[in-house]
Amino acid sequence: MDDNDHGLVARKSVLAELGYQVRTARNGEEALERFSEESFHLVVTDYRMPKMNGAELIRRLRRDRPGVPIVLLSGHVATLGLDEASTGADAVIAKSATEMGNLTRTLRRLLRQSAVRRPPASQGRPGAARAKRAAT
Repeated sequence: MDDNDHGLVARKSVLAELGYQVRTARNGEEALERFSEESFHLVVTDYRMPKMNGAELIRRLRRDRPGVPIVLLSGHVATLGLDEASTGADAVIAKSATEMGNLTRTLRRLLRQSAVRRPPASQGRPGAARAKRAAT
């Protein structure tokens, strides 16, 4: 989720080229609506968005699906003192020239860890055969 169209399109393009199925939302309310309609393996959200900030979105997502990994992006990580403990995210990444490299490494790590925690597909986990899906 990101209210900046350019950032949203750029991240979506890079992640899609890496093989991720990406769904986007422009604000927290739209993200919650998508989340209630679809199943996601991972969520990437901005901190500053209209209608609710990323930390509030994370709190609300955690209530419904506590095991879904969440990455928070922000251009104000240091200024606002954002970290995993203060936001509830599994990872916090500063928007910068190295953002996409950091994001792709973090996504791989979190999806690997999440896959270890999930039951095997043979136990009837819904969507086991689908490709990884990330929401941004």
